[in-house]
Amino acid sequence: MRTYLVVIDETQESSIALRFAARRAVKTGGGVEILALIPPTEFTAFAGIQATIEEEARQHAEGLVAAAAGTLLQESGLKPTLTVREGEGPKVIRDVIAGNSEIAALVLAAAASGVPGPLVAHFAGADAALPIPLMIIPGSLDREAIDRLS
Repeated sequence: MRTYLVVIDETQESSIALRFAARRAVKTGGGVEILALIPPTEFTAFAGIQATIEEEARQHAEGLVAAAAGTLLQESGLKPTLTVREGEGPKVIRDVIAGNSEIAALVLAAAASGVPGPLVAHFAGADAALPIPLMIIPGSLDREAIDRLS
């Protein structure tokens, strides 16, 4: 099954990427995998504080994924695969792609204006070779434009 990988966070761009991926998945008989990234935590001398920080970050990421999955299910009827991983974004994304042969494309959205986010900048840059297509959706698109394009 063709699966579209979407990285979710709190930005409007990730919602745009998710909508585009969901609509493509519905039209192609595919699926969506939603990935939330937990940035690596800096070492804290106090283990209890570090464990609390890490747990709060995981809970926050799981909440983002659950909310995105609910939206996806409600709007498209698709039940996505949910993944939460800790680490550097580009490395985690490459590992997820390498671990799932059904992932057919990485779907990201660019900022509506200004500089691109770190994932778009990385994967559209010189050291960005991926074994699958990268789809960068303009962040300035409204719902109707996304629906027409997807």
